Amino acid sequence: MYLTRHRSEAGTRWAIDGRELPETITLAGLLALSLAEMRDFLGAIPHGAVVTGAVLPPVEPGHEVWAAGVTYERSREAREAESSAKDVYARVYDAERPELFFKAPGWRVAGHGMPIRVRADSRWNVPEAELTLAVNARGEIAGYCAGNDVSSRDIEGANPLYLPQAKIYDGACALGPGLVIAGADELRDVPIRAEVLRAGRTIFSGETRTSRMRRPLGQLVAYLVRELGFPRGVFLMTGTGIVPPPEFSMEPGDCARVMVGALTLENDVAAGPRAIPR
Repeated sequence: MYLTRHRSEAGTRWAIDGRELPETITLAGLLALSLAEMRDFLGAIPHGAVVTGAVLPPVEPGHEVWAAGVTYERSREAREAESSAKDVYARVYDAERPELFFKAPGWRVAGHGMPIRVRADSRWNVPEAELTLAVNARGEIAGYCAGNDVSSRDIEGANPLYLPQAKIYDGACALGPGLVIAGADELRDVPIRAEVLRAGRTIFSGETRTSRMRRPLGQLVAYLVRELGFPRGVFLMTGTGIVPPPEFSMEPGDCARVMVGALTLENDVAAGPRAIPR
């Protein structure tokens, strides 16, 4: 099952497999259900006409997006190389407790085809292609989408305490194009790929798989919900195993593609402030 969110003349609506759902359906309502209940509910509900409106990010404004860091060995190596406090990343990679941080409120998330940005006060900016989990109100994995955790590596590398400035700003989080309903067992070996195009030419590409992650997905979720309640559900970006070389940086005018499973999320890099979807 594949959920998408659209803006049409009738307002913001959800669709399943391209068919419009009733206007009363919300993601918060769906994420109040277990995975099995959600599948049964969506399978039984009458589906409407084929949707034609603009695609929005598959997250509602009231949701939160969190992220996990240093979950792949490649990410640990890159963070150690860039940082003035190298041992911090080695220690968190090997520790039982994962790195988790707040990434974006739902209203700040860009969707497929919407612009992302790089910070004006950073000279080293990269896309981070990540499997992003939709977690229900019970703390269970209910689905996934493609995510781009846009990051300023020079700011984070200068001091780990600058992480929020490196990770949280307008245009730094993109999710989409829709939400695949799936459980944890279906996500153990999902292929992930990233590409950056400049003037129509691919200037960077890389790939990995979720099977290369240091931690099980369920462990990341368990730590996130250990002392935090999410009655509307929550999205969790699970870290990147694709890191561009030090000489690479995204620039305005580039196009970033993130492919997770069969999903492709594509965003142009804007030069100035972007319109924030509501």
